[in-house]
Amino acid sequence: MSRRSSGRKRIARLAVLLVAAAAIALGAAPASASTDTPGAVAASKIQHIVILMQENRSFDDYFGRLHFQGQNATDPEPRGTNNPNPVNPDAPPIKAFHQTSFCEVADLNHSWTGVHQEIDGGLMDGFTAANVDPADPLGARAMGFYDSRDLPFYYGLYSTFAIGDRFFASVPGPTFPNREYLLAGTSFGHIQNDLPAAGLPGPSIFNELDAAGITWKDYFSDLPSSFLFAYARLHAAGHLAPIAAYYADAAAGTLPQVAFVDPKFTGTNNTETDEHPPVNIQVGQRFVSGVVQALFASPVWSSSALFLTYDEHGGYYDQVAPPAAVAPDDIAPMLGPGDVQAGFDMYGVRVPAVVVSPFSRAHFVSHVVHDHTSILRFVELRFGLPALTRRDAAADPMLELFDFSSASFATAPSLPAAAIDPTKAAACGA
Repeated sequence: MSRRSSGRKRIARLAVLLVAAAAIALGAAPASASTDTPGAVAASKIQHIVILMQENRSFDDYFGRLHFQGQNATDPEPRGTNNPNPVNPDAPPIKAFHQTSFCEVADLNHSWTGVHQEIDGGLMDGFTAANVDPADPLGARAMGFYDSRDLPFYYGLYSTFAIGDRFFASVPGPTFPNREYLLAGTSFGHIQNDLPAAGLPGPSIFNELDAAGITWKDYFSDLPSSFLFAYARLHAAGHLAPIAAYYADAAAGTLPQVAFVDPKFTGTNNTETDEHPPVNIQVGQRFVSGVVQALFASPVWSSSALFLTYDEHGGYYDQVAPPAAVAPDDIAPMLGPGDVQAGFDMYGVRVPAVVVSPFSRAHFVSHVVHDHTSILRFVELRFGLPALTRRDAAADPMLELFDFSSASFATAPSLPAAAIDPTKAAACGA
């Protein structure tokens, strides 16, 4: 199957799964929890939380060179990093290399079974074998990395604000389950990009925010991620807004208490903004820069925090083996024939994560283990909401990335421009 045909099918699946009409009613959300813990009191300085999740990049794919190019507290991708040659094990291994193309020749494997193959029990040596493709017979693209020459805005952002270098995807699998963990603390057993026609019927953060009277919106570019859940579809009125409304609300100082910002999940290599291979990485970087700069310029910048991360690694190599995780509930993975036999008790591969806020610790790296439910836990802690599952109940809420005693970035910093290289863009569009 050609890359273009595969991309069209992915777009069609997303559109069908996320835009289907809602038809399932839910029960009442749990009662609110206490807000009198020291962490919650400190976090009360944050009045507006913005959550932006991009797609399919490992930490080493984007920031394996950050140690040398702006933030030496992170571990560099080791010199000589490699994976075996999947065609000939006796041949020289496939080494990590600077990827000069901004678009891939093919998507990479990030299925449940593929990710477990890549992790290989913690050896992290299955990336090339899992990504063999007619356009890339050695799976070498999994070992490519970018640096500050390619992603100047990101390198500036991740060197300036507080980041986590032990932030893992919640599930060793694809997009939908990981976004479900961000929003509900569980995927309710799902391990694929599958979904009931009306959306997942289980409770999510949207139920809890409404029950507590906390304002929220999902600002979407083409497909709203909140529509993974039936509740959000049934209660979309007043909560769903086109991406242009984010910029307008930021400028007017009328952002809700919790804002979810979705990139453009569909399009051509030079119009899709989610960074999902094979699309142009600089187009996604420019989208994120626009979201961040709008918050910088907003009247509510002084009381805001933006969490930026990626749903999963997308098949790209990373050096850090995922640790054990707390199983969210007693629901077993919905395994199919040939799927790796495993549970929800291990994180997925490491992904980038940064906290952008006046109260973000300047030039700081947290080495604490986090996952997507850590962002969920921060929202719950800030607004006194109960945990949804055992996973988010156990998650660290990332408070160490903040210094609420002083605003290091009361005046928003100047960051490198997110320019798009016209020559590379033309190659992507060819």
